[in-house]
Amino acid sequence: MTDLQNISPQALRKKIREKEVTGHTSGMAKGYIQANVVILPSKYAYDFLKFCFKNPKTCPLLDVSEVGEVNFSKYGKDADITTDVGAYRVYKNGELIDTPTDVQDLFNEDMVSFLIGCSFTFEHALLEAGIPLRHLEEGHNVPMYITNIPAEPAGRFDGNITVSMRPMTMKDAIRATEITTHFKNVHGSPIHIGNPADIGVEDLDHPDFGEPVQIKANEVPVFWGCGVTPQSVALDAKPDLIITHAPGHMFITDIKDSELSD
Repeated sequence: MTDLQNISPQALRKKIREKEVTGHTSGMAKGYIQANVVILPSKYAYDFLKFCFKNPKTCPLLDVSEVGEVNFSKYGKDADITTDVGAYRVYKNGELIDTPTDVQDLFNEDMVSFLIGCSFTFEHALLEAGIPLRHLEEGHNVPMYITNIPAEPAGRFDGNITVSMRPMTMKDAIRATEITTHFKNVHGSPIHIGNPADIGVEDLDHPDFGEPVQIKANEVPVFWGCGVTPQSVALDAKPDLIITHAPGHMFITDIKDSELSD
């Protein structure tokens, strides 16, 4: 992992494109923004843009491609959104139909791609502050849960928000809140700290996405907004096609996280 922590975004995207890196990207490309991905036909783009605008805590929009383009003028000039994510999810009419490692065969000149801020971006700042992250210690993806908190609807996009969870001592949770407040474009401060039942999460050992983590006796669960929200909302919206990243498999951008923190 050390080599992948210090690798450049371009080199990491190349490894992902060539299938040398296929796992989750938490902890990789230290100092660079990681992004959630949504790709859909242009007829849905305006409604989804509104959905992101109305739900900045869970869907903080970083960039939108031109129609039919596979790269981004600022966040990845030499990127290819159809190959540079380690794993994708393909939904048709609200049903998950495939989890390919590239989507070149599905992409066409009518598609629009969205990059949404990811909490993996601020994890480096938490680590530098001495706040341990259990999913990294255990070597797997962060746990994610669909809550009972409704998102603000926009057109056909409606549903409940998804959160990611990291257990911490209360002291660390307070410090993490202070740190992540400065990362508004990648979810910002936590949505909830403490009793998971208060947000409709009944069993922390069975996340909806990712893998469970150990929670120690002196720790509380800390929940951040999660860019997997569009995937859970897609199950209700049922567009005829929507492509997303697989949870934890992010698009690595060329922009440093210091450019987003304030």
